[in-house]
Formats: sequence, structure tokens, C-alpha cells
Amino acid sequence: MAELPAFGETDAWTLLTIACLTGVTVLTRSLFFLSDKPWTLPHWAQRGLQYAPIAALGAVVIPEVVMSQGALIQTWQEPRIFAVAAGTAWFFWRRDVLGTIVTGMVVFLSLRLGLGWGL
Repeated sequence: MAELPAFGETDAWTLLTIACLTGVTVLTRSLFFLSDKPWTLPHWAQRGLQYAPIAALGAVVIPEVVMSQGALIQTWQEPRIFAVAAGTAWFFWRRDVLGTIVTGMVVFLSLRLGLGWGL
């Protein structure tokens, strides 16, 4: 098995890889500036991009809520579930994002620190 180079030592393949990845990144990000014609996305793509933020948020938040250390939660004494339920209830009651965050965190910290759930 090959040994990794120490910090500060960089071989030619690593430098070549970094240079190639830099070139590909610059090229792909600058394609929009190289064209003289204005770029317009098709309607279906514009509509699909409207759902991207909520999809990304769901992809990050949902596994964090229902999983613990790579496995599904096995106990009902999980403060994250109750925090999400309280935050969701607050949001649908008041339509206030800051209040949703505060409510969820108050419930989470109360259960985790007060009752020792999820430790």
C-alpha cells in the first residue's frame, strides 16, 4: 500500500489533478459568459428549479431527524421528533419562521438537557 505524502510534500500527479480540476471548473462556470446570445431555460426547467431549495432542505433535514448514527431511530424518547412536531405546529399556527426555530430549539433543548433524552 502506497504511503501518503507528508504535509507540504506534493507529487506531480497531485498537482496535475488539481490543475485539471481547476480547468474543468473554470470552463464549466464560464460557458455562460462566452456566448453572445442570452440564455433562457425552457419553462419545464424553470418550474423544476422552483422546487430545488425545498428538495435540498428536505434532503438535509429529514435524515437528520429520523436517523441516529446511520440507523433509523428505535425509541420514542428522541427529542428531535418532538422538536420538529412543535416547530411544525408553531409554523402552521403563526406562519413565523423565527418562532418556528425558537420553538423547535426550546423543545429540543428541554428534552435533551432537562430529561436527558437522546444522549
